Amino acid sequence: MIDLVRAAGGAIIKAPQDVFWGGYHAYFADPDGYCWEVAWGPNFQYDVDGMLTFP
Repeated sequence: MIDLVRAAGGAIIKAPQDVFWGGYHAYFADPDGYCWEVAWGPNFQYDVDGMLTFP
């Protein structure tokens, strides 16, 4: 995801890195200056629409 952001002109604010909960996360700013977080976790669960669910 971060490679796609960079190729589209976004600025990487915080490079992907391990986090204490066992996944990875990163932050970027889009070309309009809005900040976004990208996160992945090995225990994430999704509903039938692909949305992240919470236990």
